Amino acid sequence: MSQPKRDDIPQEAFDWYDEYAHGGMDRRTFMKKLGTLVAVGYSMSVLTSALLPNYALAEQVSFNDADIKATYETFDSPQGHGKGQGYFVVPANKTGPLPVVLVIHENRGLNPYVKDVARRLAKAGFIAFAPDALYPLGGYPGNDDEGRAMQRSMDRDKIQQDFIAAAKFLKSHENSNGKLGAVGFCFGGYIVNYLAAVESDLLTAGVPFYGTPAKKELRENIKASLMVQLGEEDERVNKSWPDYEADLKRYKVPYQMHMYKGAKHGFHNDSTGRYDEANAKLSWDRTISFFTEKLS
Repeated sequence: MSQPKRDDIPQEAFDWYDEYAHGGMDRRTFMKKLGTLVAVGYSMSVLTSALLPNYALAEQVSFNDADIKATYETFDSPQGHGKGQGYFVVPANKTGPLPVVLVIHENRGLNPYVKDVARRLAKAGFIAFAPDALYPLGGYPGNDDEGRAMQRSMDRDKIQQDFIAAAKFLKSHENSNGKLGAVGFCFGGYIVNYLAAVESDLLTAGVPFYGTPAKKELRENIKASLMVQLGEEDERVNKSWPDYEADLKRYKVPYQMHMYKGAKHGFHNDSTGRYDEANAKLSWDRTISFFTEKLS
């Protein structure tokens, strides 16, 4: 089953979804706004199937793929929620030490799309670990609305501490080569920027996809190489970039930024109509090449 073409959906619908997905609008208001488009000829089923995730579309690497092995691992997080858990995926036919990459989800927990990203990394030869921020509440609940509400109810500082603990767990793993990368999406992109800034020697390389920067007072700590991935039509995130770039230059951080023409917020996520296949492939190829160069 294919998604409706994103070019058939008005930009205002994507803007409403972005506001809804980031807590600025409740579901009832979001659906009411979509109803105004139905009144002028759009199909509600087409709108919702394009905007809301269909995770059956997001499996590029099967969990049964013979080239990978996936398990769940727990880690200690004394400054966070005490314990954390994540999806741990390794190449089946390689032995350590190997480069390791932390995979950081959006603002709704460890959904199937992010688990697939971890499998894609393992398929490419990396050890990947995707923590679930919702683990203290029982884990990703199986739908994004509930997951988003759960994550919003949690202490943000403790969530950040959990990701620091996950990063240290992965970096020090017995099969790690000691070089840690991190890739994240939206909220996860922010966490990549935060991990690069909170401790200078934690990350070797980070790839934040459409994520906002860490607090200004932390940025002088950044030493990791960064590849910043942004969509041209993502006004909310992009407005933070000029100030962030100025600080990266000021502190002589090795970075590159790619702005993807016509791409929306969430363009890498292949479970919704915001997915941009060409830009997603290009950005992912760049991500794999970047990690190969910086972490090997």
